[in-house]
Amino acid sequence: MLHVPKDRLPDHEMLPQTAYQIVMDEVMLDGNARFNLATFVTTWMDDEADRLYAATVDKNMIDKDEYPQTAEIESRCVRMLADLWNAPSSEASVGTSTTGSSEGCMLAGLALKRRWQQARRAAKKPADRPNIVMGGNVQVVWEKFANYWEVEPRYVPLEGDVFHLTPDRLLDHVDENTIGVVAVLGSTMDGSYEPVQEICATLDEYEASSGVHVPVHVDAASGGFIAPFVQPDLVWDFRLPRVVSIQSSGHKFGLVYPGVGWVLWRDAEHLPEDLVFHVNYLGGDMPTFALNFSRPGAQVVLQYYQFLRLGKEGFRAVQQACQDVAVHISRTLEAMPEFDVVSDGRELPVVTFSVSEAVTKYDVYDVSRKLREHGWLVPAYTMPPKREDLAVLRVVVRNGFSHDMAELFLRDLRTAVDWLDDLSGPMPREEQPSTFHH
Repeated sequence: MLHVPKDRLPDHEMLPQTAYQIVMDEVMLDGNARFNLATFVTTWMDDEADRLYAATVDKNMIDKDEYPQTAEIESRCVRMLADLWNAPSSEASVGTSTTGSSEGCMLAGLALKRRWQQARRAAKKPADRPNIVMGGNVQVVWEKFANYWEVEPRYVPLEGDVFHLTPDRLLDHVDENTIGVVAVLGSTMDGSYEPVQEICATLDEYEASSGVHVPVHVDAASGGFIAPFVQPDLVWDFRLPRVVSIQSSGHKFGLVYPGVGWVLWRDAEHLPEDLVFHVNYLGGDMPTFALNFSRPGAQVVLQYYQFLRLGKEGFRAVQQACQDVAVHISRTLEAMPEFDVVSDGRELPVVTFSVSEAVTKYDVYDVSRKLREHGWLVPAYTMPPKREDLAVLRVVVRNGFSHDMAELFLRDLRTAVDWLDDLSGPMPREEQPSTFHH
């Protein structure tokens, strides 16, 4: 009998087929990615994309001199996104691929901090107390950014039934030390869009009265690949002069396997030159602005594939189909007395819902556990501070989650609820985790 150690290297080699089967048997215990309604990350691509992935998996994105065409493809994607997000000049666009939105947030935040410091020093003012303003619903990466780069995070609390940043609660937190405001186009908490245009207008008024200029970064991790196609008339991007940078996840609604993200600046002025390194690496001059060095090039190739494969028409069809499925799910939930719909999928194709106050035998965590018995991975979590009393379930509708799959999910949800409703008494209560951050 073959014994495989779990905490040290085996003493001897084994056949590749044996190693493959051992590892494959273990990962089979993971949840089914297609049934994962928790994640925003792409879990399905075309067969041609799978083959392209396999053919380019060995490319290192940082070796631009060795893989010049992959570097050119990255530049094309940046220009395409600059055009999609209405940059002043897509040909002169400034941006880079990243390992995901998290790195993009770090880079954008760092550029905001450095430009603020330079402006303060030029005005002979102190530059040692920077702060950044954002809603309490932001993804945990912004907490990391503030911690790692020593910037005071100012979280605008969420109260009532609005679970994102709004202009009326903004100005109490802004001052001359604010390096920027983060506006989220597609909150992970409930899928809602923050009103970027109204936030910018409020900051315009603040600048007119105070003389303090506060730029805006748009965290469009999910909405950057939804709004241009499903809500094309929504003004949130570089059409707003106050928006200086945007980041988004190619591996979310950009329809690419993990992990690739993108961050763009409206022009070169907003990316300080002293943050760009010119590296003499493997025989070529390589300008680079990144927290990582070696990273996969295959996902960048796949992003370009999706841009070519789908075009604007195809992206619009895919994202509209996702939204249609999300709205169908929310309408069905609205008709079920056990649930209250918090967000209905009309912005991001994301549905969040809570258990009705009339239900006393079970809570959202019990529903989540029952759905897992059917294979569905549906997260249950509490909302941010000041609304931690509200616990919700969230369904993210991604490419590949069809109307048929939605019907299967709703059938299993009904079965789970019927089982819970038939209990003779309430489910045992236990302390629930509150660490869901994606």
